[in-house]
Amino acid sequence: MRVSCLQENLAKGLSIVSRAVSTRSTLPVLGNILLEARNNQLRLAATNLEIGINCWIGAKVEDEGAITVPARLLSEFVNSLPPERIDMELSVRTQTLHLHCARYDANMKGIDAADFPILPTADDPQGDASSQVETLEGVRIELAAPGLRKMIDQVIFAASTDESRPTLTGVEVNFVPEADGTRLTMAATDGYRLSIRSVLLAGTQPEGAQREPIKVIVPARSLGELARISADADEEQPVQVLVTQARNQILFKLRGKSESRGSFQQVELISQLIDARFPDYRAIIPKSYNTRTVVDTAQFLKAVRVAYLFARDNANIVRLGVTPGPGGQEGGQLRLTATSAEMGDSVNEIDALVEGEELEIAFDARFLIDVLSQIDQPQVVLETTQSTRPGTIRPLGMGEEEFLHVVMPMHPPR
Repeated sequence: MRVSCLQENLAKGLSIVSRAVSTRSTLPVLGNILLEARNNQLRLAATNLEIGINCWIGAKVEDEGAITVPARLLSEFVNSLPPERIDMELSVRTQTLHLHCARYDANMKGIDAADFPILPTADDPQGDASSQVETLEGVRIELAAPGLRKMIDQVIFAASTDESRPTLTGVEVNFVPEADGTRLTMAATDGYRLSIRSVLLAGTQPEGAQREPIKVIVPARSLGELARISADADEEQPVQVLVTQARNQILFKLRGKSESRGSFQQVELISQLIDARFPDYRAIIPKSYNTRTVVDTAQFLKAVRVAYLFARDNANIVRLGVTPGPGGQEGGQLRLTATSAEMGDSVNEIDALVEGEELEIAFDARFLIDVLSQIDQPQVVLETTQSTRPGTIRPLGMGEEEFLHVVMPMHPPR
């Protein structure tokens, strides 16, 4: 193998795939990154057997070939190089990769590419058969990159990080064909809060689905990686989604800004699905409310952050007191109280438009900060029934089904 590429492009590709490198595997090859040179492209690949990432960058290939080298060493070495051309040459006999850039030279001992797991791909972008890729078949759907990234950000924070409850570490992704297109719904919960984001993909129909709904559970970590990668993708190009329920896998394909330095040509992220039944979360969504409070999103977020300075020493409890305007007139007030036995207390008040009854309810301040940080609209609606029942938070101005967050209260206020 003899191949040359730009240092910026190689560094970008390594930053993308290195997040899928296994750190605790008993298989040494999973701690390596695969480099495969073919057809004037360099493919970088890494996997921990739960998530896999393929990344193609532009390169000049003189001799085709493949090798796997230690991920951490390669990444740190490339990031230390000047932004110039990197020449790589493989000695097949010793499985050693020689790298040259400006006045820097290195030799890295690798492991034969034949020992690296074969990662599936939506299609072979290099145009011919390869021993290191396998074409995947399934239901194909196209999504807009910017909207997808925002959807992911608005739900994954609510997923559980407790590995003893694997179902809740995932996000339920639901594709439902409708008359005007396909409705995509994402939902995540950790048992204490629930975040739902829904959007209608106008004019989009899953290929080969015979208009059947598709419901899968994707690990939240996989979607987080997808959101991170899509920030560098070409926003004019749709994200292609390939669902293969028979193999319990989902694949996302993104196109890069190939004309710019420090970019990739194409990335594919392959993730195992969680084979389980997601909880019936719609059963816990309140159907009505006794008190409806409309507040400025930025003011609410700032008030919660100030209260959290005291609440973090008291199980993160912040008490919300909702007071309607005098005589049932328009107006009202939202009061946030946090108390720490050792540090003191905080009382913050903001103006609100309150409909309904006066109420006091306690929430986890971190949960409020998480959801308010993901709302772009200038005003937010808080709907509550009583101090022991869940409250709902939604942006004012979005469709009723677009974004909804349900949060459980802490113990009843004294």
